[in-house]
Amino acid sequence: MSKSKPHTPRMSNGKTQRNQGRLMAAKSRAETAQENREKMIQAGRKAFAEKGYAAASMDELTASVGLTRGALYHNFTDKKGLLAAVVAQIDSEMARKAKAIAASAENDWERLLAEGVAYINMALDPEVQRIVLRDGPAVLGDPAHWPSQNSCLESTRQTIEKMIERKVLKDMDANVAAQLLNGAALNAALLIAASEDPQKTLPHAIEVFVLLASGLRNQ
Repeated sequence: MSKSKPHTPRMSNGKTQRNQGRLMAAKSRAETAQENREKMIQAGRKAFAEKGYAAASMDELTASVGLTRGALYHNFTDKKGLLAAVVAQIDSEMARKAKAIAASAENDWERLLAEGVAYINMALDPEVQRIVLRDGPAVLGDPAHWPSQNSCLESTRQTIEKMIERKVLKDMDANVAAQLLNGAALNAALLIAASEDPQKTLPHAIEVFVLLASGLRNQ
């Protein structure tokens, strides 16, 4: 007598469709939440750039994208949280732009300098000045501790390590060197943004940054 195959219960078509419907609904909710978050970041970016952090109205901001304060609190907790998200977005864009500008440099050393100089140059951008270099530090604290600075720091550290191994740079602690070099570029940008004449301050800040960085190099 042939053995009958064990019965494997099958999910009914109705149940399968219900589960698929739930998954699609969950995905739709997640996509909507992400879209709303992006809308608020863009609206916050516009408001903070035009009016400044203190003067920006959260009611006007959320209404401009068809959302409520509840959506703001759900995504960012408060106005400060929204500013942190906006700063992170702009600061990350600055780092990417600096890398893109420096990509054509001849070697790691020239790229490292070019990235720093490109970052400093962005201090003349009105949006960067107001949001990242003025309101950001005033509301969020020391920029050196912002999460957006961490990835940039790690990239700089790796580049410095490679140049130390190749004897392009003096023997030193790569992590400390990266923090000081990134800090020099960041503080140069902060100095420019805070000055009475940013355009006039820029070349002096770049000159000193290059001189400081050059002290790391083997002659």
